[in-house]
Amino acid sequence: MKYCSSCGQTLIVTTPPGDTRERFVCEHCDTIHYQNPRVVTGCLVAWDDRVLLCRRDIEPRSGYWTLPAGFLENGETAEAGAVRETWEEARARVLVDDLYTLFSLPHISQIYMFYRGRLAAPEFSAGEETREVGLFSEEDIPWDELAFPVVRQTLKHYFEDRQNDHFPVRAKDIIIDRARRRW
Repeated sequence: MKYCSSCGQTLIVTTPPGDTRERFVCEHCDTIHYQNPRVVTGCLVAWDDRVLLCRRDIEPRSGYWTLPAGFLENGETAEAGAVRETWEEARARVLVDDLYTLFSLPHISQIYMFYRGRLAAPEFSAGEETREVGLFSEEDIPWDELAFPVVRQTLKHYFEDRQNDHFPVRAKDIIIDRARRRW
């Protein structure tokens, strides 16, 4: 940030009194500009023994497959955001069961929340940000073409948990080793 969104003056970077982190601060109007992680919410949608995947038509990772998901909007619950994103990306109506996976990715300041749900009906089509959408059985998942590690982990957990019909909430911090570009 360079300019204050409240008054337009140039910002400085300093640790405000009573704080422990450097922040963007406007010395003119005393506004502290906090920057917090973004929340991504989505849904692992099942129909019979298959799951719904979307081939992305936007960056990052255009052309790769993902679960329907996107950024949570202000004034929206995480579950409502997952339902909205499923509609926007896959034009699918979903019945949400429970929160299923929660991932913290501090290296990109994001938190991912995937809910487990079911298609209300086997009706879906590509939305504005989606090139293609389809239902996949475990053996047909394009594992080498998945867009993000959190999608791969959520799918792996799902197919393992489905064997026992027990779906505990799973949480994980994903720390990237920037030198190796691995996690």
